[in-house]
Amino acid sequence: MAVTTLERTKQSIRSRLYRFFGITRETVIKVYHGYGHADQLVIYGQVLRQSPLPRRHYSKSILNNTWALLRLFMVRPYPNASLRTSWQGQSMTTKADKDGFFKFEWKDEPPLEQGWHEMSVEMLSSDGAVLREGKGQLYIPYSTQYGFISDVDDTFLISHSANLRKRLFVLFTQNARSRKPFEGVVKHYQALALGNTTADAPNPFFYVSSSEWNLYDYLLEFVRVNELPPGVFLLNVLKRFNELFKTGQNNHEGKFTRIVRIIQNYPKQRFVLLGDSSQHDPFIYESVVKHFPKQIHAVYIRDVYKRNKEKVLQVLAGIEAAGVPVCFFTHSSEAMLHSAKLGLIEPAAGLL
Repeated sequence: MAVTTLERTKQSIRSRLYRFFGITRETVIKVYHGYGHADQLVIYGQVLRQSPLPRRHYSKSILNNTWALLRLFMVRPYPNASLRTSWQGQSMTTKADKDGFFKFEWKDEPPLEQGWHEMSVEMLSSDGAVLREGKGQLYIPYSTQYGFISDVDDTFLISHSANLRKRLFVLFTQNARSRKPFEGVVKHYQALALGNTTADAPNPFFYVSSSEWNLYDYLLEFVRVNELPPGVFLLNVLKRFNELFKTGQNNHEGKFTRIVRIIQNYPKQRFVLLGDSSQHDPFIYESVVKHFPKQIHAVYIRDVYKRNKEKVLQVLAGIEAAGVPVCFFTHSSEAMLHSAKLGLIEPAAGLL
């Protein structure tokens, strides 16, 4: 009995110590933004047995920002958890994989109710009791003419992706509220969200990035604070602490697959692709255009990496030759003028 009491005391002290440093060892269900299309709906998430607590205070302190970034990678997945969610009276179950990642995919009778919907995911014990619950949102786009698929780093968020030292310096020393978007990009994206539609039925945005799910809340906060259009994030596999210095690198094939999945899910929608020249966006978008020439309405590439310029121009020339308009730009004002000419936004909105 004394041993049990001592062990409980140790666990309590350990738990309080972790919480002091902003980490919880309680099981957490992260529910990422899901989306619906036609009669199909999908929602993703992750079950973690160790994860960072939500950040409550933001400051300019480099020490605080560094620790906050490190915490995002101090995760331990909860493998093989039994999970349940419900939608319009339907109840669905699934199991998390070895990395704690889960996916619910189900059908509903169309037409689906458009807009954002609250979702909850429950973790179940072997006898069906609810152990934990996580909250998230599901987005069903309105029936608009266009959809927008945007990269994140160096497309709207200044990140220095082509320079690992600079990228890590920004990640470690700043936070989701102090990081900056490119000048004019917020106004451009806001105009695109409302182009050829109304404020109560905005065009959908999908943010597809090579950044990991570790940065999900970070990116959500950046989008919220800077008033970018809310959207569905599709990110890269969760990384552990020992992989921190590989953040945002590699697995660009996975990015292509995620983009393809979106376009296939909305066969009647025309899409605009937005990216930058720092990594692989032009080459990925070239492949997307080859596979879906009739669904890609335009391609936008921000010129942020001069050493890639010649190769990027060659790729973009090929995209343009395939009949898809291209805008290779330095400042968002150029992109807005191009969008106005294509009829994606109101002409007046293209003037900064």
